[in-house]
Amino acid sequence: MTQLEILHNPRCSKSRQTLELLKQNGHDPVVIEYLKHPLSKQQITQIIEKLSIQHPRLMMRTKEAEFSELGLNHEDTSIDAFIEAMVSHPKLIERPIVITENKARIGRPPESVLEIL
Repeated sequence: MTQLEILHNPRCSKSRQTLELLKQNGHDPVVIEYLKHPLSKQQITQIIEKLSIQHPRLMMRTKEAEFSELGLNHEDTSIDAFIEAMVSHPKLIERPIVITENKARIGRPPESVLEIL
């Protein structure tokens, strides 16, 4: 069985639902509480690749105050600035994200993570 990881915030209902869904489907993922243990630039870059998204903004919580406070809502913001913002402000990372060896999915809705299992 493929090793699973979940970027998890226990205070988030979608994150809790996704973790429970994984367990109901026979998986015991490694739980990464990314707010307590922030991710590195390399880890975030790898997740972006596994998500197969065109821009890091697609894995960010754009409605958080920090998003606009950091100027991330400007069109000329560099990709590197988005990644650095997630390193420095992990609260900006969308949650939950389920990660396998080769793929990742954001658990919104929670059932979407089943596509990569």
